[in-house]
Amino acid sequence: MTPAQLRMARVALRIGVRELASMAGVTTATITRYENERGGLLAATRDKIQAALESAGITFLDEGDIAGGPGVSLRQEA
Repeated sequence: MTPAQLRMARVALRIGVRELASMAGVTTATITRYENERGGLLAATRDKIQAALESAGITFLDEGDIAGGPGVSLRQEA
């Protein structure tokens, strides 16, 4: 999960940093720092954030999965 993917995921879900931090069990500073590319994430922290976003309906795509590079997609409800 890249910083851009994290920002795109939050925008797609229409949630703020505080809400995501609460969902993932991390601090708002951690999310803000990563989104602004001012620091990396420990693997466990990245996993928490990614799992929270995925449980809310986000699907992360790797390079090559879509034109133009990494991105996110909102899973459609059945």
